[in-house]
Amino acid sequence: MIVCKSEAELRLMREAGRIVADTHRLLKQSIRPGITTSELDHIAETYIRSQGAVPSFKGYNQFPASICTSVNDQLVHGIPNSNQKLAEGDIISIDIGAQYQGYHGDSAWTYGVGTISAEAQRLLDVTEQSLYAGLELIKPDVRLFTISHAVQKVVENAGLSVVREYVGHGIGTKLHEEPQIPNYGIPDRGPRLKPGMVLCIEPMVNIGERYVRTLEDNWTVVTVDGSWCAHFEHTVAVTEDGYEILTKSDAEAG
Repeated sequence: MIVCKSEAELRLMREAGRIVADTHRLLKQSIRPGITTSELDHIAETYIRSQGAVPSFKGYNQFPASICTSVNDQLVHGIPNSNQKLAEGDIISIDIGAQYQGYHGDSAWTYGVGTISAEAQRLLDVTEQSLYAGLELIKPDVRLFTISHAVQKVVENAGLSVVREYVGHGIGTKLHEEPQIPNYGIPDRGPRLKPGMVLCIEPMVNIGERYVRTLEDNWTVVTVDGSWCAHFEHTVAVTEDGYEILTKSDAEAG
């Protein structure tokens, strides 16, 4: 069942989303060659807790950290590590969740470390563009897989690959709620969007083939062919006439 949120619930989710967005802003400022992913995790957890929230991911299905840090060929669910230092030219996908007064916000973004290659920059650009191509179609009565198709079209028209094993999702009092939202699909299929639905749209894109596997830590997902990958995600609410991005900081609100 897809749960539509009340205005009172959306107020709490806006605050959760604001905390997530501001955590991203802090981490973006901190990313540099030589910093470890565990240092980024510490910065994130400290800030989230300072805002009266708790990290959504810590302890979720026994995940050991507050954020996911996935570098280069790591797609999602990378575990922060004190031995993993970022290097010039790397890319890092950071997935952040925060629970505020019982409601979650969730957003991922992929960042370059220092100067990155043209190929890596194109990967980031196309993945971000695919996210917004999907968001721009969100409004009441649109069928869900129309959003999925829009993401897929941008990615595949650019010659990149959409990962199919991992999907977006609904969100609210649970980090993962119905519906599941693939990044590929046939338009005009799936449930119709209604005001009050809150969705996490999150393209996951590979430069090479779409296939991925999970490492022995049972969390970190990497590309099978070793190609680099990117992950972008916003939490959005369906409004009466469109959508509202909840994971946007006050600094971005204008």
